[in-house]
Amino acid sequence: MTAPILVTGGTGTLGAHVVPLLHASGHDVRILTRHARPATDGIDHVTGDLLKNEGVEAAVDGAETVLHLAGGPKGDDRATRALVRAASGAGVRHLVYVSVVGADRVPLAWMRTKLESERAVADSGIPWTILRAAQFHDLALTVVEKMAKLPVLPVPGGMRLQPVDSREVAARLAELTLGAPSGLVPDLAGPHLYDLAALARPYLRLTGRRRPMLPVRIPGKAGRAYRAGANLTTAGAEEGKRTWEEFLAERLG
Repeated sequence: MTAPILVTGGTGTLGAHVVPLLHASGHDVRILTRHARPATDGIDHVTGDLLKNEGVEAAVDGAETVLHLAGGPKGDDRATRALVRAASGAGVRHLVYVSVVGADRVPLAWMRTKLESERAVADSGIPWTILRAAQFHDLALTVVEKMAKLPVLPVPGGMRLQPVDSREVAARLAELTLGAPSGLVPDLAGPHLYDLAALARPYLRLTGRRRPMLPVRIPGKAGRAYRAGANLTTAGAEEGKRTWEEFLAERLG
């Protein structure tokens, strides 16, 4: 019997793609989830809460590899430290974490928790791998949907995104999880850069809507960072192949 791979956040957008890939590779998978779920063939669920530090030791018990996907609007650093403590005590041999492109350059509180999470993983004493990914197409769609509900669609000047397909991130994470610890690997982003207007136009076209667009300015340090492209990949990054337009056509068509 082989040791299971523990996946936190295994029921989320990314986890829903990664878990089947890990299972298909012949590994048993254990998912740490806040809500009890029935086990399926080769995929077990353990109830726990990283933010409350509940059930974490039981989740990592017997696992040699941990893929940490769980995240939220706040507290990611605290959750990651709880996982690292439990994983260190359980003798985990490989800790894989998905972070965000620009975590070390964009001065937002949420980004800081991602960077602190990276540091907790790197300082854990466990061999580790970290992948920084760009915003998923799914998140970009949520943003555009909310903006399109307004009578005038705000377009932050100078802000560009390079959204990536979550399935391509999942495939890369599965590869990294099944491989040897690699440290900080090249970023992964989508194949094209878009400003908010370019993201919105194909959505409006596919949904049959029209909205006037109003340029707006993001204030403060965060605004300067986004205008400088601090949220974008640097030299040596890897690019996915699935475009925003292809994603929209599949999702909305």
